[in-house]
Amino acid sequence: MAAIAEGHPAPDFTLPSSTGGEISLSDFRGSKSVVLYFYPKDVTPGCTKEACSFRDSTAEFEKLGAQVLGVSRDSLGSHEKFAAKYQLAFPLLSDANGKVTEAYGVWAEKSMYGKTYMGIERSTFLIDTEGRLQREWRKVSVKGHAAEVLEAISAD
Repeated sequence: MAAIAEGHPAPDFTLPSSTGGEISLSDFRGSKSVVLYFYPKDVTPGCTKEACSFRDSTAEFEKLGAQVLGVSRDSLGSHEKFAAKYQLAFPLLSDANGKVTEAYGVWAEKSMYGKTYMGIERSTFLIDTEGRLQREWRKVSVKGHAAEVLEAISAD
Protein backbone atom coordinates (compact mmCIF):
# COMPACT_ATOMS: atom_id res chain seq x y z
CA MET A 1 0.00 0.00 0.00
CA ALA A 2 1.03 3.57 -0.55
CA ALA A 3 2.69 5.52 2.21
CA ILE A 4 0.30 8.39 1.48
CA ALA A 5 -2.91 9.19 3.27
CA GLU A 6 -5.84 11.46 2.56
CA GLY A 7 -4.96 15.06 3.38
CA HIS A 8 -1.23 14.47 2.84
CA PRO A 9 0.85 15.48 -0.20
CA ALA A 10 0.53 13.14 -3.18
CA PRO A 11 3.87 11.94 -4.59
CA ASP A 12 4.95 14.28 -7.38
CA PHE A 13 6.14 12.81 -10.67
CA THR A 14 7.08 13.68 -14.23
CA LEU A 15 6.14 11.19 -16.95
CA PRO A 16 6.03 11.13 -20.76
CA SER A 17 2.55 11.85 -22.12
CA SER A 18 0.57 10.53 -25.08
CA THR A 19 -0.22 14.18 -25.89
CA GLY A 20 3.48 15.02 -26.32
CA GLY A 21 6.20 16.07 -23.95
CA GLU A 22 6.11 15.34 -20.25
CA ILE A 23 3.52 16.05 -17.58
CA SER A 24 4.24 16.62 -13.91
CA LEU A 25 1.66 16.45 -11.15
CA SER A 26 2.98 19.82 -9.96
CA ASP A 27 1.94 21.36 -13.34
CA PHE A 28 -1.63 21.51 -11.99
CA ARG A 29 -0.86 22.89 -8.53
CA GLY A 30 -2.87 26.02 -7.84
CA SER A 31 -5.09 25.62 -10.89
CA LYS A 32 -6.77 22.20 -11.25
CA SER A 33 -7.54 19.15 -9.21
CA VAL A 34 -6.28 15.91 -10.76
CA VAL A 35 -8.07 12.60 -11.26
CA LEU A 36 -5.11 10.23 -11.45
CA TYR A 37 -6.20 6.77 -12.46
CA PHE A 38 -3.97 3.73 -12.76
CA TYR A 39 -4.96 0.88 -15.05
CA PRO A 40 -3.31 -2.43 -15.97
CA LYS A 41 -2.99 -2.44 -19.77
CA ASP A 42 -3.90 -0.55 -22.94
CA VAL A 43 -6.58 -2.01 -25.25
CA THR A 44 -7.88 -4.65 -22.84
CA PRO A 45 -11.64 -4.89 -22.24
CA GLY A 46 -11.80 -3.45 -18.70
CA CYS A 47 -9.19 -0.78 -19.33
CA THR A 48 -10.89 0.29 -22.56
CA LYS A 49 -14.26 0.59 -20.80
CA GLU A 50 -12.69 2.63 -18.02
CA ALA A 51 -10.84 4.95 -20.41
CA CYS A 52 -13.97 5.47 -22.52
CA SER A 53 -16.07 6.28 -19.45
CA PHE A 54 -13.55 8.94 -18.41
CA ARG A 55 -13.47 10.16 -22.04
CA ASP A 56 -17.26 10.44 -22.13
CA SER A 57 -17.18 12.51 -18.94
CA THR A 58 -14.27 14.77 -19.89
CA ALA A 59 -16.44 17.89 -20.34
CA GLU A 60 -17.99 17.38 -16.89
CA PHE A 61 -14.57 16.97 -15.28
CA GLU A 62 -13.37 20.13 -17.03
CA LYS A 63 -16.41 22.11 -15.78
CA LEU A 64 -15.46 21.07 -12.25
CA GLY A 65 -11.85 22.16 -12.78
CA ALA A 66 -10.41 18.64 -12.82
CA GLN A 67 -7.82 17.12 -15.16
CA VAL A 68 -7.99 13.38 -15.84
CA LEU A 69 -4.65 11.56 -16.23
CA GLY A 70 -4.39 7.84 -16.98
CA VAL A 71 -1.26 5.91 -15.97
CA SER A 72 -0.01 2.43 -16.82
CA ARG A 73 3.35 0.81 -17.41
CA ASP A 74 2.69 0.48 -21.15
CA SER A 75 5.05 2.22 -23.56
CA LEU A 76 4.37 5.71 -24.88
CA GLY A 77 3.79 4.21 -28.35
CA SER A 78 1.14 1.87 -26.96
CA HIS A 79 -0.53 4.81 -25.21
CA GLU A 80 -0.53 6.88 -28.39
CA LYS A 81 -2.24 4.07 -30.35
CA PHE A 82 -4.76 3.47 -27.55
CA ALA A 83 -5.61 7.18 -27.29
CA ALA A 84 -5.99 7.51 -31.07
CA LYS A 85 -8.12 4.37 -31.44
CA TYR A 86 -10.61 5.48 -28.76
CA GLN A 87 -10.32 9.28 -29.20
CA LEU A 88 -9.21 9.75 -25.61
CA ALA A 89 -9.26 13.48 -24.84
CA PHE A 90 -6.93 13.30 -21.82
CA PRO A 91 -3.27 12.35 -21.45
CA LEU A 92 -2.09 8.80 -20.87
CA LEU A 93 1.20 8.71 -18.98
CA SER A 94 3.82 6.01 -19.40
CA ASP A 95 5.35 4.76 -16.15
CA ALA A 96 7.65 2.27 -17.91
CA ASN A 97 10.04 1.90 -14.96
CA GLY A 98 7.19 1.56 -12.44
CA LYS A 99 8.40 4.21 -9.99
CA VAL A 100 5.08 6.08 -9.92
CA THR A 101 2.95 2.93 -9.63
CA GLU A 102 5.13 1.90 -6.68
CA ALA A 103 5.00 5.38 -5.09
CA TYR A 104 1.19 5.22 -5.13
CA GLY A 105 1.11 1.64 -3.88
CA VAL A 106 -0.74 0.24 -6.89
CA TRP A 107 1.91 -2.29 -7.99
CA ALA A 108 0.56 -5.37 -6.27
CA GLU A 109 0.41 -9.15 -6.37
CA LYS A 110 -2.53 -10.33 -8.43
CA SER A 111 -3.93 -13.72 -9.26
CA MET A 112 -5.54 -15.19 -12.37
CA TYR A 113 -6.35 -18.82 -13.12
CA GLY A 114 -4.46 -19.93 -10.02
CA LYS A 115 -1.24 -18.11 -10.96
CA THR A 116 0.09 -15.13 -9.08
CA TYR A 117 1.91 -12.25 -10.74
CA MET A 118 2.69 -8.59 -10.17
CA GLY A 119 0.55 -5.97 -11.86
CA ILE A 120 -1.27 -2.68 -11.47
CA GLU A 121 -4.22 -2.75 -9.11
CA ARG A 122 -6.87 -0.58 -10.77
CA SER A 123 -6.97 2.53 -8.58
CA THR A 124 -7.94 6.20 -8.75
CA PHE A 125 -6.67 9.14 -6.73
CA LEU A 126 -8.32 12.55 -6.46
CA ILE A 127 -5.66 15.18 -5.81
CA ASP A 128 -6.66 18.71 -4.87
CA THR A 129 -5.26 21.96 -6.28
CA GLU A 130 -2.67 22.07 -3.50
CA GLY A 131 -1.31 18.63 -4.42
CA ARG A 132 -2.85 16.79 -1.46
CA LEU A 133 -4.60 13.45 -1.70
CA GLN A 134 -8.29 14.21 -1.30
CA ARG A 135 -9.72 10.73 -1.91
CA GLU A 136 -8.66 7.32 -3.18
CA TRP A 137 -10.42 4.34 -4.71
CA ARG A 138 -8.64 0.97 -4.64
CA LYS A 139 -9.55 -2.22 -6.51
CA VAL A 140 -11.87 -0.19 -8.71
CA SER A 141 -14.86 -1.75 -10.41
CA VAL A 142 -15.09 -0.07 -13.84
CA LYS A 143 -18.86 0.18 -14.15
CA GLY A 144 -20.04 3.53 -12.82
CA HIS A 145 -16.60 4.54 -11.55
CA ALA A 146 -16.21 7.78 -13.57
CA ALA A 147 -19.64 8.90 -12.31
CA GLU A 148 -18.60 8.08 -8.73
CA VAL A 149 -15.46 10.22 -9.10
CA LEU A 150 -17.51 13.08 -10.59
CA GLU A 151 -19.91 12.88 -7.66
CA ALA A 152 -17.01 13.07 -5.19
CA ILE A 153 -15.62 16.17 -6.90
CA SER A 154 -19.06 17.81 -6.99
CA ALA A 155 -19.58 17.16 -3.28
CA ASP A 156 -16.52 19.20 -2.33
